[in-house]
Amino acid sequence: MYKHILVPVSFDDDRNADMSVAVARRLADPGCRVTLMHVMEQVPSYVINYVPKGFHDEARKAIVQSLETMGADLPNAEGRVIEGHAGRSILEWAGDNGVDCIVIASHRPGMQDYFLGSTASQVVRHARCAVHVVR
Repeated sequence: MYKHILVPVSFDDDRNADMSVAVARRLADPGCRVTLMHVMEQVPSYVINYVPKGFHDEARKAIVQSLETMGADLPNAEGRVIEGHAGRSILEWAGDNGVDCIVIASHRPGMQDYFLGSTASQVVRHARCAVHVVR
């Protein structure tokens, strides 16, 4: 069905990353490229002095390793970490890298999120490709 699937991964407890990977597996054509991606939010300047030196780089390495482990049984899968605002960064990266499907997990939000999490909601509303939301 798809040639390049993007699976944004949040490590929050209420997200179902394993289900997103399973859905991507079912949607992928033979030879499909699957990118598992985590967006690291930028640390506010007033907090940066309290973060141990090297923490950011070590966290990034650990996240890439976790992503690669998640996608280990997917052919042509890669883990990637980018920085920025989650919703905007996912959409921009997808547009710049020829993504034709995004599989994104959404938590079980309250009414304030209009039945989708804020990041998933932004992706659904503004993506220029197919989006599958997993709960």
